[in-house]
Amino acid sequence: MITDSAQLASLIEQIETADRVAVDTEADSLHSYREKLCLLQISVPAPGSRANRVDADLSAAPDRESARPVCDFIVDPLANTDLEPLRRALEAREIVLHGADYDLRMLRRGLNLAAKRVFDTLIAARLLGIREFSLAALVKRYFGLTLLKGSQKANWAQRPLPARMAEYAINDVHYLLPLAEKLEAELDRCERRDWLQQSCQRAIELAAVARTRNQDELWRIRGSGVIRGRAAAVLRALWQWREREAEKADRPPFHILRNEDLLEAAAKFASGSLPDYRHFSFRRRQAFREAAQAALRVPESEWPVSRRRPGTRPTTEMVQRAEELWCRRNKSAEKLGLEPSFVAPRSTLEAIATDCARAPALLVRWQRELLGASVFGNEKPVSP
Repeated sequence: MITDSAQLASLIEQIETADRVAVDTEADSLHSYREKLCLLQISVPAPGSRANRVDADLSAAPDRESARPVCDFIVDPLANTDLEPLRRALEAREIVLHGADYDLRMLRRGLNLAAKRVFDTLIAARLLGIREFSLAALVKRYFGLTLLKGSQKANWAQRPLPARMAEYAINDVHYLLPLAEKLEAELDRCERRDWLQQSCQRAIELAAVARTRNQDELWRIRGSGVIRGRAAAVLRALWQWREREAEKADRPPFHILRNEDLLEAAAKFASGSLPDYRHFSFRRRQAFREAAQAALRVPESEWPVSRRRPGTRPTTEMVQRAEELWCRRNKSAEKLGLEPSFVAPRSTLEAIATDCARAPALLVRWQRELLGASVFGNEKPVSP
């Protein structure tokens, strides 16, 4: 585990000899109020091996150690170490990830790292028509190995890091470089490498966009749509109370009170009954009730109003266009052996049928081409 500048400098030397490195991240979203980067796993080609290539006999070996063409490292972002040199080294290389969106966002948040080139093994697998595309399924498929499980919900901020958790973390990155090699070769045979590049570039672009929500609407949790009037005002107040408590305790909000209990409490307060949460401390129970009572005194004019999602009733032309897109998608997906929803989700097709100008923002070029030039006007169709 890399915890000081000298160790980090040695790792960076190895990174700088490679064109491609594999990366994975672990955070503490299940254990703290504000999620933070807790581990950064990095896999680089082993010294003396070809920079990004794995001999077939090694990658097919039955046991993990003989299949190891890489060196694995765990960088501790919580240690008092300047990670700016690491950021610069990683940004200059192609980064192999599995399910890139979350990791790209964590890398940006934790290291201010904006990836330039990405190889997403999950996208690559789906482009090959592989239906079981989890990392564990792909490792089993290509290497005949079963990955260690059991630490998905662990507290990655704890130190020292238990050996089992370290092993789990390494497993998430150890096979990515050889896996990328195998997937890349298959994509080349199918002439779909360019499709991967397009999709990975879109993943980079989407990860760079900050996800924002209307701060006045955050309290509308799943199930709140059926809450109306005074009860909605109470729910809003209790949600705000829960946020304050969670931030104060540095715990996720669901550790304070689960969403379903929040909804039940709002309904009970609004009906005149008093929820009983004996597991709360006296201070927390008092604050909980005060928040609800204050909401009960809010005048009707300040109660939350029901959300009405703006929409346009589809015309006959829109419906026909959506059906045409749906049929084109299904035909292309069947011939290519791809999942239809991966070529284009139905909701996306409906959005494009309503406004064709949205297509470039919703689909990358290979997806648009599969749907046909007549739909978008000036793009050359691809014959599946």
